[in-house]
Amino acid sequence: MRILVTGAAGFIGMHVCQLLLSRGDEVLGIDNLNDYYDPVLKNSRLSLLNKYSNFEFKKLDISDALSLNASFKKYTPKVVINLAAQAGVRYSITRPEVYIDSNLVGFANILEACRHHDVKHLLYASSSSVYGSNTKVPFAVGDQTENPVSLYAATKKSNELMAHAYSHLFGIATTGIRYFTVYGPWGRPDMAPWLFTEAILQNKEINVFNHGKMRRDFTYVADAAEATVALLDASLIIQSGTDSRHPFNIVNVGSDKPIELLRFIELLENSLGIIAKKRLLPMQQGDVVATWADLDGLRALIPYQPKVSIEIGIAKFVEWYQYHNGLNASN
Repeated sequence: MRILVTGAAGFIGMHVCQLLLSRGDEVLGIDNLNDYYDPVLKNSRLSLLNKYSNFEFKKLDISDALSLNASFKKYTPKVVINLAAQAGVRYSITRPEVYIDSNLVGFANILEACRHHDVKHLLYASSSSVYGSNTKVPFAVGDQTENPVSLYAATKKSNELMAHAYSHLFGIATTGIRYFTVYGPWGRPDMAPWLFTEAILQNKEINVFNHGKMRRDFTYVADAAEATVALLDASLIIQSGTDSRHPFNIVNVGSDKPIELLRFIELLENSLGIIAKKRLLPMQQGDVVATWADLDGLRALIPYQPKVSIEIGIAKFVEWYQYHNGLNASN
């Protein structure tokens, strides 16, 4: 199968590409390799993908409609997985313009390219952030999502609405995936696992917001990637005519086992063998107290069961982090 994956050098993107490539799919990876965080990490991920003969890479920004359409025309993908986006809740407060360019203009370009190039299914990354300040848990897909507390969340909700319009108007099959706090090896430097691990190893304080009284539904990256590929396969069955469901879907992908932030820090401490210095702070602007994924909708489509516990996942991340940064010569 010929598949186009945007954000291929990103955290989730790399893992999704690896799964597709290892089973023999042809993948065109697209990424603009921007400097939101160190591009060296993105190029290191890309170097792993370039080892596959069935992988092709093009440096491209999805906000560039002409270049994007040229790639669609040349590559003729059957399926598109759009994981390209400007990430980060807090960054959206200081640099809103980059979210508009990538998450809104870029996503509109993706929808238009799918419309004009006979793409069978578009899967795209949404986010648990769309649930905003909801207090009802677990978060179900049908819950209210009209009160985002960050621009990042607002752009992701906008993506879902845009996809619904294209599914309705043009019959394009779309699946939005609301990922819940994905973590693991090759993770982003702006996320808590990396930030906390780096600070603990350097004997620096870590910022613990809301005095640690926050809960997150942490999702190990391999579980998130496997769910994404399984949804891709399920979508093709749906489009083959064996299922008459509406071509628009949204699902949660999480672990369904939220833990407190202080427990998360404790697991990092156990893996590192170092007690963290904690700076307890009030709630941060744009953040939410708790996330928890209701997976009933996902399991109606695929037989999903997370395989990696938070205890094992944190240990795997710490092991990778130390190796990647040259701190563990034995690996």
